[in-house]
Amino acid sequence: MSRVVLLVTSPRLPAGLLTAEAWDLVRAFPVRAAVEGGQVAALRHVGVSVTVDARPDAEALLRDADEHGTAVWLAGADGDEDFARSLGMRIAREPGRAELELMYGSWDPPGARLLDAVAVMARLVAPDGDPWKRSQTHRSLAKYLLEEAYEAYDAILADDHGALREELGDVLLQIVLHSALSESAGAGWTVDDVAGGLVEKLVRRNPHVFAGAEVDGLDDIVANWERIKKEEKPRDSVLDGISPHQPTLSLAAKVLGRLDKADFEPPPLPTDTDLGGSLLRQVADAVRSGLDPEAALRVTVLDHMNRIRAAERAAQPQHEPGGDDEDADDLDGGGTLQVQ
Repeated sequence: MSRVVLLVTSPRLPAGLLTAEAWDLVRAFPVRAAVEGGQVAALRHVGVSVTVDARPDAEALLRDADEHGTAVWLAGADGDEDFARSLGMRIAREPGRAELELMYGSWDPPGARLLDAVAVMARLVAPDGDPWKRSQTHRSLAKYLLEEAYEAYDAILADDHGALREELGDVLLQIVLHSALSESAGAGWTVDDVAGGLVEKLVRRNPHVFAGAEVDGLDDIVANWERIKKEEKPRDSVLDGISPHQPTLSLAAKVLGRLDKADFEPPPLPTDTDLGGSLLRQVADAVRSGLDPEAALRVTVLDHMNRIRAAERAAQPQHEPGGDDEDADDLDGGGTLQVQ
């Protein structure tokens, strides 16, 4: 019995990337498709004859199968589903004439839909795309990145995995939008540079996975990560790399967490701070007085960071401040953090 093969390929892979079985099929038997396209061009480039039927004809395909034993329909064009359905019904009405077979010539690799996200965003920031997105800058979008990250965080705390999937998509939107704007402005980096830098960092900081390093439990893995990170980014202060722009409560936790690893005696914590109920009462008092407790705590934490730096300079008088300027925008001429 003859056969008709519906050859399905991934639209997210470069045209011509087919399995060996698919290549053997298209080289040996007649191939038809609904429209011209990259896959058709790739097949013709290596000498495969492809007939394009703007109006797919099931009878023509069956005649090819009758004559050659097998005929191939290159799926992927608009209207393929309707044609495949009508073809199947036609074959069912003529039992014994041919059988219908589905073959996958290529599959989407994991992460292939990320290519769709990049392509859609490139269309949106194109000259004839979305005016709102084209008018944005990294600075104008900054607040949305924070908002989307907080919404994803809320979904995690709520154990709402469905909401988390959606919110992570919104975070991803920000990443591909920032990358597309950078590329369209000729800033020198693209989404591939973002992904490439991430891949290099992950490989470099996980030698127990990629370089055969021996580790004895999670503590060794964390220690390796911190050691490699320190080698990549030499720092002058235990506080370097801490963003003073983050919410103040998380800033305080980050600063105090860093002090656990400090090799000097840090200054004592301010005595006018407390935890738990006392903090809650102070916040309530501030609200009743029309004050901003977040801003008040921020001032205290930034002042403590300045005292830590002063203590470091006192402990290491031969060390000159400078080098890593990650916090340069927040320092005045004397090296004091400014409240923003």
